[in-house]
Amino acid sequence: MLYIKEYDSPLGVLTLAANEQALLWLCIEGQRYFMEDIKYEKAVEKENDVLQKTNIWLYKYFNNERPSPYDLPIAPQGSAFRKRVWEILCDIPYGSVVTYGDIAHKLAAERGIVKMAAQAVGGAVGHNPISIVIPCHRVVGTGGDLTGYGGGINIKKKLLAHEGLDMRKFHDPKKHSPLNI
Repeated sequence: MLYIKEYDSPLGVLTLAANEQALLWLCIEGQRYFMEDIKYEKAVEKENDVLQKTNIWLYKYFNNERPSPYDLPIAPQGSAFRKRVWEILCDIPYGSVVTYGDIAHKLAAERGIVKMAAQAVGGAVGHNPISIVIPCHRVVGTGGDLTGYGGGINIKKKLLAHEGLDMRKFHDPKKHSPLNI
């Protein structure tokens, strides 16, 4: 059975979806790829144990308690490549960022190849189905460009600022100027 619940966050309404074992989706209102592959006709608007744990996790996150993605049972659905990228995202520490290129280099090394395209990583990051918990907002472009975020660049800025990052280090990808939030 699939359970769906809304969570009122400082960012707006988050939609959570879980089965009995794990969290499958955490979507920010207006997010691209909003709950792909979810069969709404079989969903129940009801809280279960997984969604209760997710509520607690989100409460801790928004109250600066720094919960880990590993504190929740999560089961993002996707290809083996996407799942590996999402695992790497889970290891990015709270209040830190990495680049798409950093992740591409790591994956290339794991596969014993010379190079991997950062764009391929970007595609996987962009399809992250469990926003915030799997911290795709901690991935930035080379030189501090805040490129793409499924929930929008303004939400990405808010999440990074919430985690204590100095937003003057980052740039609007369209203007190449420091961000003011």
